[in-house]
Amino acid sequence: MKPSAFAYARPRALEEAFALLDKHGENAKLLAGGQSLLASLNMRLAAPEILVDIGAIPGLDGIAVRGQTLVIGARTTHRAIERSEAVAKHAPLLAQAAPHIAHVAIRNAGTLGGSLAMADPAAEWPACCVALQATIVVTSKKGERRVAATDFFKDLYTTALGAGELITAVEIPCVEKGERHAFLELVRRRGDYAIVGLAARARLKGKTLSGVQLVYLGVGVTPVQAKGAMAALEGKTADDAAIRAAQDAIARDLEPNADIYTSAEAKRHLARVLVARAVAALVG
Repeated sequence: MKPSAFAYARPRALEEAFALLDKHGENAKLLAGGQSLLASLNMRLAAPEILVDIGAIPGLDGIAVRGQTLVIGARTTHRAIERSEAVAKHAPLLAQAAPHIAHVAIRNAGTLGGSLAMADPAAEWPACCVALQATIVVTSKKGERRVAATDFFKDLYTTALGAGELITAVEIPCVEKGERHAFLELVRRRGDYAIVGLAARARLKGKTLSGVQLVYLGVGVTPVQAKGAMAALEGKTADDAAIRAAQDAIARDLEPNADIYTSAEAKRHLARVLVARAVAALVG
């Protein structure tokens, strides 16, 4: 299929973009990398009157370390994140997750902010941002506001973004001494969306885990913190008993929806498999 007719604008400043969003309201769609948006246009799942291309607005991409915070511009591509030495050093979970995103051609064009705004429950970046306790920087003509990633994803393809707002950056606390990260996912074919994925983070002292974060993708309408499994591992030695307790908690933590390929029970089983693998990776 082809998209329905739309107008196109390429503003050179945020103020111009905000003016267009004000003028057209819900009939406007922002275009960054376009890897999700263009597909939805072609399938006529979206039919905006105008696309507002933010690709010419300066200051929306780039990766920088500011004090103890890694700041990534919203228009930074998946590929730039994948290849960044700063990301590998200060947020290794993102470096581990990036190669799982689709294929290189898509990672060359798709953007961090676009993925977060789309809020696909099977996407990698939303789960990573929740696990890393990131902050999403949201900007409108009224100024900036900051939203914790745990509060940003509201429902299926629904975020805390309000009318006339766009994501301009993501702020991530730099990795601390003793902190470990692990990203795992299971797919039907390489490059597909995950059947089930897991973004995991914890501090390790000896073999004792603390500050445990286990955030699943592909099992709900938003990223899902497996709070029972996190509690089962918190302060515990990462042994077989702790892993079994975390796996048992998964049954209470997750209520996955079946899809056309995988039953809910199969997803729950795969989630149990991934938590065991994640703990092994964290302490390995």
